[in-house]
Amino acid sequence: MSTKILSIGTAVPTARLDQSRARDFFAAQPGADRLTARLIGAAFDQSAIDHRYSVIGQIGSGGTLFSEDGELLSVPSTGERNAVYRREAPPLSAAAARDALDRAGIDAGEITHVVTASCTGFFAPGPDYLLVKQLGIPSTAQRTHIGFMGCAAAFPALRTAQAITEASPGAIVLVVCTELCSLHIRSSRDPEQIVASAVFGDGAGAAVVTSADPRPGRPWLDAGAFSTAITAEGEQDMDWTIGDSGFEMRLTAEVPRIIGREIAGVVEAMLGGGDPLSEVDAWAVHPGGRSVLDRVQSGVGLPEEAMAHSRAVLRDYGNMSSATILFILQRILADDTLPDGARVAGLCFGPGLTVETARLTLRSGAAGTASASVPAARSERAEIPEAQRELV
Repeated sequence: MSTKILSIGTAVPTARLDQSRARDFFAAQPGADRLTARLIGAAFDQSAIDHRYSVIGQIGSGGTLFSEDGELLSVPSTGERNAVYRREAPPLSAAAARDALDRAGIDAGEITHVVTASCTGFFAPGPDYLLVKQLGIPSTAQRTHIGFMGCAAAFPALRTAQAITEASPGAIVLVVCTELCSLHIRSSRDPEQIVASAVFGDGAGAAVVTSADPRPGRPWLDAGAFSTAITAEGEQDMDWTIGDSGFEMRLTAEVPRIIGREIAGVVEAMLGGGDPLSEVDAWAVHPGGRSVLDRVQSGVGLPEEAMAHSRAVLRDYGNMSSATILFILQRILADDTLPDGARVAGLCFGPGLTVETARLTLRSGAAGTASASVPAARSERAEIPEAQRELV
């Protein structure tokens, strides 16, 4: 029996960050000279993001965490940031999980395994434990946590669920990826930190995975092959470390270029040498940033419509690390233009650089219509210097 992703649920915090408002907030911080303000303006305006969601509140308002007056960004310790993660990650995880369970028509009492993934905070007993307690999952459910694998962690989490269902037919696995990236924002002149402040948002995605037959009338994804590749370069270009004032992301301008140079070979290996245009009907590409999507599109030779779901999620949510690809797959499940049997290819990028891939098949049609509308181009965008252009 094949492994099936019966449903995908999502959740975001209530506070929505308007990109232009956040841009002005960071540009107004002490120490932001003219060059820094120009880099901030370019990074935010050229990000292809309209808004994101955050547990710290609306940046630039009096109700913003890490800012007593809504104007000056403070520098909380890692412990203070992690305390917010401990408070906010569990309810967001639970909200996404409930959404997935409702969409699948599965009761929490039927769950046999829980797999969680996150890289933006730590505590124990963690979100996996609290999901069992809060949702009414049996206390005998086996739990696995995948930590600090970055933006690519959703596919290893789904791959783990697939291994469980293959080893234990009839198992029902709840997979939850929750990331609170905004907890680690900081004011900085460093172009890499500026880009991190411009693109990362908060969200949670969940999936119900099993080898059992789905409920009638509901679309699902057959999980096929997962694979992993490490690029020849990139270990020093994307990494994620724990500092005294939060987690520190290094994301150099080489990341999109490395992906652009090597993605065609990764896709060829994923497809067994096949033609991506003839063997794939829908693409789920992690939007690490606008330039990452551009490089994947040009490197694989994909038409613009192939990137529509990925660009829409980037536009509406930003980069939510590991949760992001689940938002994209949810749109694909709801895309009624895709036929039964549509072949789906997924690509995620994590520290290293690591490329995680998945081949999935859409089954039983789709419910609802996913909007793939593209917003009108913004006017008066600042031009980012050539040396930093590939960061966004």
